[in-house]
Amino acid sequence: MPAVSAPTSSNLRTLGQRETLRDRVRDALRAAVISGELEPGAVYSAPTLGARFGVSPTPVREAMLDLVKEGLVVAQPNKGFRITEVSEQDLDNLAAVRLLIEPPTVRDCVPVIPDRDLPALRALAQDIVDAVDREDLIGYIRADHVFHLALLGYSGNRHLVDVVSDLRTRTRLLGLAPLLRSGRLDRSAAEHHDLVDLIEARDPAAAEELMRRHIGHVRGLWASGTEEP
Repeated sequence: MPAVSAPTSSNLRTLGQRETLRDRVRDALRAAVISGELEPGAVYSAPTLGARFGVSPTPVREAMLDLVKEGLVVAQPNKGFRITEVSEQDLDNLAAVRLLIEPPTVRDCVPVIPDRDLPALRALAQDIVDAVDREDLIGYIRADHVFHLALLGYSGNRHLVDVVSDLRTRTRLLGLAPLLRSGRLDRSAAEHHDLVDLIEARDPAAAEELMRRHIGHVRGLWASGTEEP
């Protein structure tokens, strides 16, 4: 079987772009579920969500049906869609699996990322910082997702990237909103630039350790909204 190609500098900046309205709406809704902007257990109708996101109900309904397949929402006949709830134990288990996969993969990717791709990775990291600066929680979730999957793409293992994408989607970061409002999410956002610095320095061990701490925020800083960075 041929190896999966890693991202290149020519396509890194397009990884977060989508071609259809349905895809853009689905990304925004997914981020809203992960961040808790759409409350776990609550039921939302397509017209209500359409008004909230400034689109018609049709792409919202189509996007929510995609999220049903991902397990993020459950269709409620004649009512809308209920946001699924995830237990604390499930969240701990998801973080544990991510810790097994992502830090060592980042370590292995550091030596193979071409110098020519560093500016594009830096720009993806800046997208995360910019989202925090404008207090755009959904934009933060989306930009963070794109950055990390782009980085893991250098493993050349599409299956690994798909698994991590699914794990990240199933995670809930309900403490992000208060952190964003308080300005305490800045340090975590800046860690993405720190990670690019370590890649540029070709320091796999330090990059692995930073990634391990970064994921640890999911069940600490980002989960509670109270832990100091």
